[in-house]
Amino acid sequence: MYKLKTKQTDNSVIEFIESVDNPKKREDAYQLLDIFTETTGYKAKMWGPSIIGFGAYHYKYESGHEGDAPLVGFSPRKAKISLYFATGDIERENLLKDFGKHTTGKACVYINKVADINPDVLQALINQSIKFLNETYPNH
Repeated sequence: MYKLKTKQTDNSVIEFIESVDNPKKREDAYQLLDIFTETTGYKAKMWGPSIIGFGAYHYKYESGHEGDAPLVGFSPRKAKISLYFATGDIERENLLKDFGKHTTGKACVYINKVADINPDVLQALINQSIKFLNETYPNH
């Protein structure tokens, strides 16, 4: 059975951000913390050792795999900053067109620094992601 690695923990978000080596990345993490907190209305929580998540939902796939995940989140990683939004919604692709300098993976959007992106589009991506997940998983 698949074991979910990323679970919500009681670790301190501030201590985690303070442990980020790069001062610019640390500054960006605090900026993102403010934007995500203000936009979602949720208190930031650590998910696993390095993801700062906001809100939570329970998912269950047809395969039977299920678990909990943050509605949205981010992680100031060494190479780039990972932003976590809902996947599977075409609206995300439309919003990303005006987002600024970024790359995408299967589930993540990667940025080098907050200065590269449009903060209004970031807020729209956060709101769109939460709306999509609340509609997709209504009983979380």
